[in-house]
Amino acid sequence: MKSILLIGLGRFGSHIARSLYGMKHEVMAVDISEERVNAALPFVTSAQIGDSTNKEFLESLGVRNFDACIVTIGDDFQNSLETASLLKELGAKKVIARASRGVQEKFLLRNGADEVVYPEKQLAAWTAIRCTSDSILDYIELDDGYSIFELAIPEEWYSKTIGQLDVRKKYGINILGVRDLGKLNMNVTADTLLDTESSVLVLGSLKAIQKCFKL
Repeated sequence: MKSILLIGLGRFGSHIARSLYGMKHEVMAVDISEERVNAALPFVTSAQIGDSTNKEFLESLGVRNFDACIVTIGDDFQNSLETASLLKELGAKKVIARASRGVQEKFLLRNGADEVVYPEKQLAAWTAIRCTSDSILDYIELDDGYSIFELAIPEEWYSKTIGQLDVRKKYGINILGVRDLGKLNMNVTADTLLDTESSVLVLGSLKAIQKCFKL
């Protein structure tokens, strides 16, 4: 369990708060809007109403005590930038900030943010990849070179084992797991058998996966 300071309770911030709450993490939520703070109370550990660009207010939260500070202010980039900078100045261990454009990402990384999330860009890439084939069930980009895909298995894979397919040698793809009837098995071996209801979790480059699965 980790302690998280979450600043900004718009739609994106609220979704993050709910997800963290579901994973049993301790979350202190902060927003300048009393209405947003009250709406978040059922799924955060504690909440404060305040201006995160005010150094004294931010310092009073004890930012050094949190494992990570997440800035999800989406409607005022100047406030987001100032908040990230102040958090780092006050000794925050890790600052993760939201960007909505590429230039914002650059400014945030130069002014206090250790990592930047880009939800619009990431969602656009996810949607574009998902739309290219009905076989693609899910997709996570790790970096420019590698991604994890969940794909329905091709017909020619039916009733074959992972060892028989040998996709690692042929395509440079690693099969990480197999999902059968909704249950994911990550303990796969060369003898793991695939059937018509299976989907596979694979790691590899987009080109290799496209070639292997004929996408």
